[in-house]
Amino acid sequence: MMQRRAFLKSSLLLAAPTLAVPALAKTAQPDSGERVLRLYNTHTGEKIKSVFWAEGEFIPDAMKDINKVLRDHRTNKVAQMDPELLLLLTQLNDKLDNNRELHIISGYRSPESNAKLHAASGGVARRSLHMDAKAIDIRIPGKDLKMLQRAAMSLKGGGVGYYASSQFVHMDTGRVRYW
Repeated sequence: MMQRRAFLKSSLLLAAPTLAVPALAKTAQPDSGERVLRLYNTHTGEKIKSVFWAEGEFIPDAMKDINKVLRDHRTNKVAQMDPELLLLLTQLNDKLDNNRELHIISGYRSPESNAKLHAASGGVARRSLHMDAKAIDIRIPGKDLKMLQRAAMSLKGGGVGYYASSQFVHMDTGRVRYW
């Protein structure tokens, strides 16, 4: 059990884009009971490859590292992301047969950041689910944005927004709705 935990921790990568990925993280293949996310924060340049679910439970250290990468880059505030949102992202990856990094445009958003963005743009909800750590804006380089939107909608896991001009798809764990 301890060797497995040590392996799971070693497969974690939280680094600036200039740091190399350990060879183990590049070759490790999760078993069917594990959930893995590869994320790249487009604002901070941080990357992570993490097994965040294994043996029937979320891995607290992995969740903490994912939360840090998905923090509000404007205020540097970290929140606990909705675990269901992370599971939804793995379902999306499965649906698209994607093993590339998800590019994160926005994860958690503090109320202060959200208020500034809302004042500057009609496209930002006053009461955004980003403030509850239940929403994420993503794209996958090389994948058609419309295909990403359709795949996200087919999961029926919450809201899905399509922002062609900004090149991202919004996903959240709120009620099912599309825009």
